[in-house]
Amino acid sequence: MGQKLKIAGWVAIGALAGALTTVQLQAVARGAVSPLPLEELQQLAAVFGMIKTDYVEPVDDRKLITDAISGMVSALDPHSQYFDAKSFREFREGTSGRFVGVGIEITMEDGLVKVVSPIEDSPAFRAGLKANDLITKIDETPVKGLTINEAVRRMRGEPNTRVTLTIFRRDENRTFPVTITRQEIRTQSVRGRVVEPGYAWLRVSQFQERTVEDFARRLEAIYQEQPDLKGLVLDLRNDPGGLLDAAVALSAAFLPENVVVVTTNGQLPESKATYLASPRYYLRRGQPDPIRRLTEATNGIFKTIPLVVLVNEGSASASEIVAGALQDHKRATIMGNQTFGKGSVQTVRPLGPDTGLKLTTARYYTPSGQTIQARGIVPDIWLDETAEGNLFAALRTREADLDNRLGNGQQRELSEAEREAERQREQERKQARQRLEEEQRRNPGQRLLPEFGSDQDFQLQQALNQLKGLPVIASRTATERSEPKAEN
Repeated sequence: MGQKLKIAGWVAIGALAGALTTVQLQAVARGAVSPLPLEELQQLAAVFGMIKTDYVEPVDDRKLITDAISGMVSALDPHSQYFDAKSFREFREGTSGRFVGVGIEITMEDGLVKVVSPIEDSPAFRAGLKANDLITKIDETPVKGLTINEAVRRMRGEPNTRVTLTIFRRDENRTFPVTITRQEIRTQSVRGRVVEPGYAWLRVSQFQERTVEDFARRLEAIYQEQPDLKGLVLDLRNDPGGLLDAAVALSAAFLPENVVVVTTNGQLPESKATYLASPRYYLRRGQPDPIRRLTEATNGIFKTIPLVVLVNEGSASASEIVAGALQDHKRATIMGNQTFGKGSVQTVRPLGPDTGLKLTTARYYTPSGQTIQARGIVPDIWLDETAEGNLFAALRTREADLDNRLGNGQQRELSEAEREAERQREQERKQARQRLEEEQRRNPGQRLLPEFGSDQDFQLQQALNQLKGLPVIASRTATERSEPKAEN
């Protein structure tokens, strides 16, 4: 069942929100710290010694110390993390949007790797791989039995090395090998198009280093195709977040200059900050400004054009910053479902040449001073996933569901009515899980919800109706979820 849940990647999207977190890279440069707790450190040393002398088999010193650090950090909250060399490299790849591989977006289907789409101009694209191709072997290793992460690791590697993929193409009913030379890949976090005359859809799937430039270029292209735009849908559904400066930049594309986008607050002086819709808050020194170029190239149309932002339970962190800023400044109508609620800032500090520490250092607040943590952004108009209702939304995890989460300072005892609503949600989760299993048995390999941006995308159609002033089919059952009082 666990593997099947991965097939519908939207089901557990909340877990990704902790991996692609809003970050700031800083060197370790701290003043005096509190006195060390000697008694506890003596206990730690005693445990270390007992393990070395008494454990059933020898244990490596480095592993013991690394595991102790990992346990200490991970016990703080779901998003703080110690990076060893491998995880630090993978984290940097995730935020940079660059990695060495073949260049395909994938999912799992019936235990095989399914190509969702080849990345344009990648080695896989040039080799002729197509959407819906199934990968049955990676070199000589059968894919059956591998997790999606194991499959990804086998397809990645060093530049200019080769990997042979065995492909089953169902519409041609044939299996064939393809040998591909690995290259550095730049992922595409922005897609968009004119969906009908006068109206466009722009999707941001992550906030990476390239996102701002790709965002600006895509909107410029849309404007060139349709200069008399009447409305835009900004799609942030299942966007797990990413870089803070990218979120500030995207907000600045739609907001007046120098208005507040987000504030942060933590123990450190630099954690108490206010970020404005201004280049100095999102540009790195010496960089050109894609947002200013976009505004000049489009005559400022995106500062005033009617705007709808689509969000759901998988919208987290940086995407919540954008939605919250546009909502508070009444610049956009937020539609969809209550967002994930990851309202914390993680700072990444290198500990050496190839290890690091990702530590939660602040909380986010929207321009009106509302916390995002464990609450998220509540939409102006609630939407079901489909015309038939929220079929599987109950399975999605939110920040408030995570163990050891940070509180938001607003926890309280739930009323009996709210407790009953929570019990009802749990029943809905059970029913949704059963429905998911049944649907996958009846329709193996079939997509259970329409692709975002397709003609069958119910929420997108409601967003377009909102822009046109037509009736919107709003949810009759969705309600805001409150954060229960944390239990110690």
